[in-house]
Amino acid sequence: MGGVIELFVFMLIIACFAFAPLGYFIYMYTMKNGEPFGNIEPHGDSESALLNTVGKLIDKVKGTIGKK
Repeated sequence: MGGVIELFVFMLIIACFAFAPLGYFIYMYTMKNGEPFGNIEPHGDSESALLNTVGKLIDKVKGTIGKK
């Protein structure tokens, strides 16, 4: 009987460590008004050289297709 109780306690300790990151994330998510870890990046508003280049390439392809 003692082995079962020891195993249960050991598994409970492992479960606490396994689910601690999930609990921390849920705590932080609810703490910042529904934004996980606060508003760290303006989504869709940031300029990027890669996005600008791809946008120019798409416009060029659209222009080439539109001429045909």
